[in-house]
Amino acid sequence: MQATNYFAVIPAAGVGKRMQANKPKQYLPLRGKTVIEQTLSQLLNAKIFTKLAVAISVEDPYWETLAIAKHPNIIRADGGKERADSVLSALKSLQTQAQADDWVLVHDAARPCVSTKEIHTLIARLKHEDYGGILALASHDTLKQVKHDIISSTIDRTTIWRALTPQMFRYGVLKQALEQTTGNPAVTDEASAVELIGGLVKIVAGASENIKITRPEDLALAEFYLEQQHD
Repeated sequence: MQATNYFAVIPAAGVGKRMQANKPKQYLPLRGKTVIEQTLSQLLNAKIFTKLAVAISVEDPYWETLAIAKHPNIIRADGGKERADSVLSALKSLQTQAQADDWVLVHDAARPCVSTKEIHTLIARLKHEDYGGILALASHDTLKQVKHDIISSTIDRTTIWRALTPQMFRYGVLKQALEQTTGNPAVTDEASAVELIGGLVKIVAGASENIKITRPEDLALAEFYLEQQHD
């Protein structure tokens, strides 16, 4: 029986408008590196991935200036207009190496605080599944349904989870899901594409430190979490 391989896909073609910065958020400085370098270093430190495919905008002037861009286990793929386009492009860049039953872990470029422990926990929990699953956080807040600034109802929070990354799926399953749902506005992450083709997506509890850098104040929080990890 052929050994199962693990690949990572990192969509990194976004511009991060909410950061109000002069460059995409993945290139902002964080603890002596850029955000994306911190993220990729975390993934490489897991020592599980055969290759990491990073989807970069074709007009991106920053990627090639980074030393990590020349890492032998990192492949550049062309990023697309939407996240799903970038992920599918990265999957296609791996198609000569990945088999249908191999695993792909898709991770946000702007989540630099994912830990090696989280990655290995996700893999351990899902490696025998047919489809895959995602890291997520249970909601602890009271949730309100709102219309025109008026609360219409209170949602049962015990059924609500916040999706994180990595999101881990069989290579063949994820590629098929993204190809079949191209252009569907309901596809906001990989799990939603797999859900739409009838796949069963598992939830694995993640860590609250695994934040996505979206706003300027998130950089300071990410720096704090990374310092805690490296103490």
